[in-house]
Amino acid sequence: MAYIHSTEVIAASEFNRFHLRLLIWSFLIIAFDGYDLVVYGTVVPVLIDQWGLTAVEAGAMGSYGLFGMMFGAIFFGTLADRLGRKNVIVITMIFFSLFTFLCGFAETPTLFSTFRFLAGLGLGGIMPNIIALLTDYAPKSMKSMIVSIVLCGYSIGGILAPLLGIYLMPAFGWESIFWIAGLPLLFLPLTYKQLPETASHLIRTGRKEELISILSKVSPGSTFTIHDEIVEIKTTEIKVPIVGLFKENRALSTVMFWIAFFSCLLMVYGLNTWLPKLMIEAGYGLNSSLAFLIALQGGAIIGTLIIGRLCDKYGSKKMLVPMYASGAISLTLLGFGGNPFVIYVLVAIAGAATIGAQNIVQAYVSQYYPQNIRSTALGMASGIGRIGGMLGPLLGGFLLSVSMPIHLNFIAFAIPGLIAAVALAIVPRRFAYSNESDRNMDSNRINVS
Repeated sequence: MAYIHSTEVIAASEFNRFHLRLLIWSFLIIAFDGYDLVVYGTVVPVLIDQWGLTAVEAGAMGSYGLFGMMFGAIFFGTLADRLGRKNVIVITMIFFSLFTFLCGFAETPTLFSTFRFLAGLGLGGIMPNIIALLTDYAPKSMKSMIVSIVLCGYSIGGILAPLLGIYLMPAFGWESIFWIAGLPLLFLPLTYKQLPETASHLIRTGRKEELISILSKVSPGSTFTIHDEIVEIKTTEIKVPIVGLFKENRALSTVMFWIAFFSCLLMVYGLNTWLPKLMIEAGYGLNSSLAFLIALQGGAIIGTLIIGRLCDKYGSKKMLVPMYASGAISLTLLGFGGNPFVIYVLVAIAGAATIGAQNIVQAYVSQYYPQNIRSTALGMASGIGRIGGMLGPLLGGFLLSVSMPIHLNFIAFAIPGLIAAVALAIVPRRFAYSNESDRNMDSNRINVS
């Protein structure tokens, strides 16, 4: 009989077919998550004309989905730490795919807004659980990189939405790009089969045989049997997971993470919703304005991959603070116009420093907290962040309605970037669970037969 410590096995593992399969499935899920979220910004100019909406009304419609995301992130994030991430991931997929699909059949703003809210429940719950699951199984040397690669799927989905909008809307109407969102429903059984359950949940529920099978795939060079004894770091059982976010000197960090998420998501959703319209106001045509949305997501992909790799090498905080600040600078400069090439570059930098930074800060948060409250930490931060996300479309709609100069609109979205940079700079690195687990890996353990 041997003793197996699942955390050590996973941390010491090398990237293999198990990790690749988890990465691919997570990437596809997040790609549809990004598509479903950005698709509204693609159709906003068309809906304004077709339904006779004001800018404020269109902004409010965009916020209904984000309102649902706030509840979904908090509820499903907390629920997953009790019921397991795998089941909750599938449930949230059903929510965001089904109701985004149904948006394509809505004939009134009220029905459309209702479907967006219900889809938002799933959209808010999916990302915290995908990130937590990836962090649970990623090799220690590339945790941030794996999460960053998967979260690029969000930007791929964000690019597909305006691309399909350019080609499908003229021929089939705005409804057609919502129908595509129903595709994940066809693959739910296969998704459920391919995704693993987190090791900590399998230990807690006594599913030893399933855990042994997964660990054999995580570390194929090792030999595990059902007779081996599972050894795990002891964690304090918390009846109310949210309370755990404020224990062990992490209260300040928790609040600062919430402020950073709030500020960054205000920028992200404000830009995703209003960038095409702002560019139309600046004199560009609809297709050109949608191209700027593509540049925004393209910059997010490049920024996420580059900074994600640097985070594993130098630390997330050192990379994220200047990223937020550069986003504020690029958005400010964007408002003053200039050479088209320069504008595209600034939009791409803004994408890297807003969407890209939001991707990476989620990887940082997932490593900052213990496994037993990881989904709760991400869910709460995302939920608080969605409040900022809801204000983003509303803020953009309000600014357009009062006919402010274009550069002031961009400056208004730049200010939260500076706030996020300051908030993250205050987070003390020494209280991160990733540091503690390295120090305590060989102590304070329990056995699970």
